[in-house]
Amino acid sequence: MYHSTIAEALADPRLSALSARGAASTPFSRLDWLALLAAECLPGQHCSVAVAHEADGALAALPYRVEKGAVHGLANWYSFTAGPLFHGATPAQAAALLAAIARSLVQFGAVSFAPLGEPEAALLSTAFRRSGWIGASRRSDTNHVLPVNGRTFAEYWAARPGALRETVRRKRAKGRVELRIATAFDPADWAAYEAVYARSWKPSEGSPAFLRRFAQMEGAAGALRLGLALIDGQPVAAQFWTVEGGTAFIHKLAHDDAATSHSPGTLLTAALFEHVIDRDKVALVDFGTGDDPYKRDWMDTTRPRWRVEAFRPGAVRHWPGLLRMAARRLVHGPASD
Repeated sequence: MYHSTIAEALADPRLSALSARGAASTPFSRLDWLALLAAECLPGQHCSVAVAHEADGALAALPYRVEKGAVHGLANWYSFTAGPLFHGATPAQAAALLAAIARSLVQFGAVSFAPLGEPEAALLSTAFRRSGWIGASRRSDTNHVLPVNGRTFAEYWAARPGALRETVRRKRAKGRVELRIATAFDPADWAAYEAVYARSWKPSEGSPAFLRRFAQMEGAAGALRLGLALIDGQPVAAQFWTVEGGTAFIHKLAHDDAATSHSPGTLLTAALFEHVIDRDKVALVDFGTGDDPYKRDWMDTTRPRWRVEAFRPGAVRHWPGLLRMAARRLVHGPASD
């Protein structure tokens, strides 16, 4: 059982598997992505990873940051998930290793991890409670996803709402919008993406340096899908997707409000869906967190995202948080535990 900074963990050969891309990896489960997030988005914060391992090589790792004396998941608005990482661990080993990690965090007195998938939330909540913490999980967000289920893009598209399909048909027929999808990082393409974003309805980018370095990382790995829509040679819509582990992740999208009548963002989204379904053969498309109504036109289902909170009974400074958690349980009942 040990704790390392994220930079130390990235250089630790025992943890090399946690930076590898594979059949089940995501950007958010890789230490190289977490190291980039810590360096660019959380400078000056105490960012670490707690590691527990077995003699047979099975391991669990829990990346975290410390803020105001409490432990939080190593995440921000760019994170689709932020939970425990495993390599070579059976379910029983995963539970035991997480419990050991929970015991190693007692000095902090309070923890909060989000967003989590339901299985990860259950594992983490159980680990803390079995290690003497008082904890609970509650739903914190919604994740829109599209299970492809072996369909072609044409089969997927036939099931979309009629109004969406008609918009794409009419705007394509006019031929005003040129579409391009880049799979390698190019500074000119990225400058076009940033120019579109700056002219869009979106608030200013939280960490443009992080996003650029992430795009460079994914481009070098062949995982980048950067879509651009142009009218008369000028970029008017841009989207940043990546593909990994059989999933296409939709990270960012924006369009120039002045070009709304041409629906460049809608045309670009359709083109990217076609690319990842028919060319990349993904099994899932993940639209991240947020229950935005427009996502329902493109996606088939949703998954809950959870927050796990836990407190040490003796940590007096965190009693207000413990009382708030208890009050929520009184109002909503224990079903979220």
